[in-house]
Amino acid sequence: MADMSLTKTPIAEQPPEERVCNFKEVTLGYTADEAIKEAGRCLNCKNKPCTTGCPVNVRIPEFIAKVAEGNFEEAYDIIKSTNSLPAVCGRVCPQENQCEGKCVRGIKGEPVGIGRLERFCADYMMEKRKTAEKPAPNGHKVAVVGAGPSSLTVAGDLAKLGYEVTVYEAFHTAGGVLMYGIPEFRLPKEIVRKEIKALEDLGVKIMTNMVIGKVLSIDELIDMGNEAIFIGSGAGLPRFMGIEGENLVGVYSANEYLTRINLMKAYKDGYETPILNSKSVAVVGGGNVAMDSARSARRMGAEKVYVVYRRSMEEIPARKEEVHHAIEEGIEFKMLNNPVRILGDENDRVKGIEVVRMELGEPDASGRRSPVEIKGSEHTIDVDTVIIAIGTSPNPLIKKTTPGLETNKRGCLVVDEENSTTKPGVYAGGDAVTGAATVILAMGAGKKAAAEIDKYIKDKK
Repeated sequence: MADMSLTKTPIAEQPPEERVCNFKEVTLGYTADEAIKEAGRCLNCKNKPCTTGCPVNVRIPEFIAKVAEGNFEEAYDIIKSTNSLPAVCGRVCPQENQCEGKCVRGIKGEPVGIGRLERFCADYMMEKRKTAEKPAPNGHKVAVVGAGPSSLTVAGDLAKLGYEVTVYEAFHTAGGVLMYGIPEFRLPKEIVRKEIKALEDLGVKIMTNMVIGKVLSIDELIDMGNEAIFIGSGAGLPRFMGIEGENLVGVYSANEYLTRINLMKAYKDGYETPILNSKSVAVVGGGNVAMDSARSARRMGAEKVYVVYRRSMEEIPARKEEVHHAIEEGIEFKMLNNPVRILGDENDRVKGIEVVRMELGEPDASGRRSPVEIKGSEHTIDVDTVIIAIGTSPNPLIKKTTPGLETNKRGCLVVDEENSTTKPGVYAGGDAVTGAATVILAMGAGKKAAAEIDKYIKDKK
């Protein structure tokens, strides 16, 4: 009998006043009893709308039924059959727009806490799981460029089929955006390392400090006997606004700011990572990366943190949970404001940001109402640091060094329905194709590409 409660089983969190002083995880996860209680809210619908909302097609009602029985190991195996990074997805997926957004329980109340249950199963098994058995080798080699979510998914899916997979990562640590972009308080790095270790146990070889396009080219990887290549090099090139003052000391791209904190450990004692000791910070943008930047700045000691966004709270693209947590942490939202210039002092250091008020006009091509400037409404916010979080695009290095590889006007790799690029045997997915998007969409592309690579190599044979 389903539990007909209209609200999710509450989940424990660190209190805001404590968590702004540390980088420990904010949400503490379900206990076994809480997970069983929440799983009891699932109606086990026959047409499974939640599954259609998941880019990697996790068999959601099946795994939840096992959780309700207290059979967490089987629940985990069901998730893992289609999702190679469940501990990550349970934490960072925008479930409200995907699986939970399609949940029937959400019509008259709150949807089932699918993400919370996925996280619970993954965390529970992380403590208990033995090393996976390596599949028998099938004699075929594949190279994967980048070690972010799409690449790790491709590597895991192909390794399970017996492929010899080598991942080439430009940074000194594998994980891509999971390591350098998403802060510790949302996604502990130890979790990412354990997920990557599980892939290495399957036989995936990871080579770090390998900038493809410099150390080796795509053509050289093909010459090394790789029968197919997957490019999942992400979108690491920050976008700026092109306004006056962006070269001042104290202006960061969100990419640089988060990388210094997360990957270069600026938040830990004992690491001498160069980063400004900011007192008041303006973060420009309204996505998850803007929330991550603002909440990180608060934890790094900033007394005042503003999120400056040119649309209203209704249009903000960040996850509701992130916005809710940011407000609890004392971050101020300056909505319907757009920066026009950054102001500097006599030493070329940031001293303020000039913004203009906006109002929402007619809907644009995407259906969102376009912000229109209110003439004469310019005003200044006093800050010593500005973080620009308005998106990223792919690094042009691989395109420049690979003949026959086409990109679109945004610098993203062009792929067909099969995730195949314009160069035979070379596939791509994730942010390198879409521009900055979500972890789970990148994983969905990786899943599809792995199946197509397998088909391509078998057909050739």
